[in-house]
Amino acid sequence: MKKFPDGPAEQTGSYEIRIKGRVSETFHGAFDDLTVTLNPVETVLCGSDLDQAALYGVLARIQALGFELIEVRRLPPAPPGG
Repeated sequence: MKKFPDGPAEQTGSYEIRIKGRVSETFHGAFDDLTVTLNPVETVLCGSDLDQAALYGVLARIQALGFELIEVRRLPPAPPGG
């Protein structure tokens, strides 16, 4: 089996994840590493400096808790100096 000397550089980013419905405060602890915003018909989770493993971990928690995923969006990087 051939191994690659250098894998792809691990990239981190900021993500916005939308879940259908309002996640009750009971479940906020499952997302301690994210900012939780409750809107009338959805819950928005925001996280910064998430690598792919962390993002997949969040998505796995959403699925395990039975929430319906609406959207996952990578946010543009913050402007320099801002």
